[in-house]
Amino acid sequence: MTIKPEISWADFEKIDIRCGTVITVNDFEKAKKPSYQLEIDFGDLGIKKSSAQITTLYSKEQLLGKQILAVVNFPKKQIVIFFSECLILGVYGEDPKDVTLITTSLPVKNGLIVG
Repeated sequence: MTIKPEISWADFEKIDIRCGTVITVNDFEKAKKPSYQLEIDFGDLGIKKSSAQITTLYSKEQLLGKQILAVVNFPKKQIVIFFSECLILGVYGEDPKDVTLITTSLPVKNGLIVG
């Protein structure tokens, strides 16, 4: 496995990763690959939407109320008729369809910054 090019500390500081809680989960039927449409509560940042291809390992019921980590400072990305406002972080399994979400080990306040 190859490592990506080295970045500077200043590059890393540009990435805004926050903790949020999934508050709604719906099937994204118009997506090309099986996906969910999520709404995530990021506390003072408000509620952001995201599309996530995480249907292999997670049911809608498992995701509801789950705290996740996400990049919140990407521009909105249009996926069919849906605008994704953040990128949920996960780890790809040996099969790239198997994405394990990155979460907190203990509950934390929504919107807190990862650093």
